[in-house]
Amino acid sequence: MKALQERIRQEGQILSEKVLKVDSFLNHQVDTGLAVEIGKEFARLFAHEKITKVLTIEASGIQFAMATGIALGVPFVYAKKKKAITQGDVVYAASVHSFTKQETYQVTIVQSYLNKEDRILIVDDFLATGAALVGLADIVEASGATLVGVGCVIEKTFQEGRGLLEERQIPIQSLARISSMSPGHVDFIEETPLIPSLVTVASGNEDSLC
Repeated sequence: MKALQERIRQEGQILSEKVLKVDSFLNHQVDTGLAVEIGKEFARLFAHEKITKVLTIEASGIQFAMATGIALGVPFVYAKKKKAITQGDVVYAASVHSFTKQETYQVTIVQSYLNKEDRILIVDDFLATGAALVGLADIVEASGATLVGVGCVIEKTFQEGRGLLEERQIPIQSLARISSMSPGHVDFIEETPLIPSLVTVASGNEDSLC
């Protein structure tokens, strides 16, 4: 998506060859219009999959999973990084390592929110090491539900995440695929067609998306 790529170029802060900071518009302060359009695009890309629920992990994937769920007309569920006393003991759990925070979390989902009749789409902000997405895929498998695919807003293709998911034959759709980056420079893999809805938003609100 050209508008998303330009936003990354203009506002993204490349702290190293592996660390991209996009917290001014994606995962701390959120451009809600852009989030809505991202949700619509994931809904379009997976429209044929008869999705019943969208799944993510707190906290940075929540806005995109919610936007996708709204576009599809289905609920979204997010895995919690700290188990609440209200959850009880009947949960699905997986260990997930955060590359940016250098912490390992035990993420949980109440078992009654996933079942074998569900067709699940996982949505997250980044695909990099793939640890969070693999953990969510493990939870879906444990629930007996069907994982129809993974949608990621930004993918760092030079890290191992895609390979780990492809080994499990999980379909992946990423909206902005970065092939390489360094401070002041970012290269994208040009394979995703321009999305008319985002072009409309960009032309109507240049301060927001350009």
